[in-house]
Amino acid sequence: MLNREQLWPSLAQQEWDIVVVGGGITGAGVAREAARTGLKVLLIDQKDYAFGTSSRSSKMVHGGLRYIAMGDIKLTKHSLVERERLLQEAPGLVDRMSYFFAHYQGGGIKTNRWAFAILLMAYDFLAGIKDRSYFNAKKFLARVPNYRSQKLLGASRYTDAVTDDTRLVLRVLDEAVKDGGVCLNYVKAEKSIMQEGKIVGLHVVDEVTGQRVSLKTKTVVNATGAWVNRLRQQIAPETVSVRPQRGSHLVVSAERLPLQDALILFHPDDQRAMFIYAWEGRTVIGTTDLDHKTDLDDEAVITAEEVNYLLRAANHEFPTAKLTTADVIATFSGVRPIVSSGKGLDPSKERRDHAVWADNGLISVSGGKLTTFRQIAQDVLTAAEPWLPSIKQREQKAAIFSQAANLKTPFDAAQERRFIGKYGYLAGQFLQEMPADELVFIPETYTLWAELRWALRYEQVVHLDDLLLRRSRLGLLLVDGGLHHIERIKAIALAEGWTESYWQSELARYQSIWQRYYSLPQGLK
Repeated sequence: MLNREQLWPSLAQQEWDIVVVGGGITGAGVAREAARTGLKVLLIDQKDYAFGTSSRSSKMVHGGLRYIAMGDIKLTKHSLVERERLLQEAPGLVDRMSYFFAHYQGGGIKTNRWAFAILLMAYDFLAGIKDRSYFNAKKFLARVPNYRSQKLLGASRYTDAVTDDTRLVLRVLDEAVKDGGVCLNYVKAEKSIMQEGKIVGLHVVDEVTGQRVSLKTKTVVNATGAWVNRLRQQIAPETVSVRPQRGSHLVVSAERLPLQDALILFHPDDQRAMFIYAWEGRTVIGTTDLDHKTDLDDEAVITAEEVNYLLRAANHEFPTAKLTTADVIATFSGVRPIVSSGKGLDPSKERRDHAVWADNGLISVSGGKLTTFRQIAQDVLTAAEPWLPSIKQREQKAAIFSQAANLKTPFDAAQERRFIGKYGYLAGQFLQEMPADELVFIPETYTLWAELRWALRYEQVVHLDDLLLRRSRLGLLLVDGGLHHIERIKAIALAEGWTESYWQSELARYQSIWQRYYSLPQGLK
């Protein structure tokens, strides 16, 4: 991506076909699919790319086994088709993972092996694969040591997929840029511009410099998730019924809770389904599912009750682990925009469908799943066809990702697969430009030192939290948010143009953000 200083002066000088507001996975998907049609596409976000839900998901690219159990066959089928597409197109970024569900004597229908086997058979059938098996108790405990063994019969295994959600967003944005799209973070859409009852532009402000300009556009896509009503209510008389739901997670070391797979379980207190799973060399425990009633403009933060709830679940499944708050490396919480049924359902039972509304050239979208972002984008573009008739004949099944050329890398096969998965067609340029002595991993992570330099140079990093929480995930993976490595990180930032005074202000900002939103609640520290 071009840097912000290069892009900003030209924004008001063009007439855009589509301005996408929202830089999460939904907005990124729309920008990618629109750019490939030859339209002039601009994507903006008032904060950083993937700042909201798309950096704080459970990192799963899945069909949603519970959705098929709830009878939502259509959503499950669409999700599984997209899961298989992403596994094929983005190996190393989206990877298949084994999921286990344990069966116990006296567990009732919810843990019955044969009922679960029928569910998995249908799940694989909808996905067009056969990748399931049964482990007896001995074999399962060899795979997952120290799991709750009393009255254990065995465990069913099936597969879904896991990803780095933020890197997925960035790769999709890279594809949009490759096809001519323009992306700019920290640009806020303040007000729509109307003419003869139709949206024809936006007043926007650069949140970094405070500069304001007016954009001309044929359509606006409002992909702001839980914030969808803020832009839509300027045009439409009624608001959308969106139910913000918070999901919180704990990150602990793999030494304290060793896993190579994902476990699906029912919480011992309320029987809610949740997961414990391996991610980026750590183990993640999550998620909660609560109505989020605090200010959406504040970052979501885990509560003490959620911490204790998640630790209780992990200690119930791993009785000898005896995890405490001292074992928590980091926490993260995201707000999912659920299109509410209005029926007062338990948060976990609300449907995960997306919805699209077209209002005089403003196309608003909310809801949906990380996995189905491509299909959501196509639905958005279909809704935009009355204002952009040229896209009616577009190709709707084309690959999301272009492929990297054959490369000679300094990595082993697994590391190379992961590297190319992260950077796609840009992997060759990365290797040409980045210093050889930085093509090594930061201790305790799968992140290269060179990834920090690349992000600072090419991925519109404005703040240190952009770099450590989203371009990389060091703030989630390392104790104290990665401060142990801060001097080397500083050296890279200064070499890429940051000043000493800017670094000091950003370090203070990052430490404050990490302590408040990614550490434990104050009363548990």
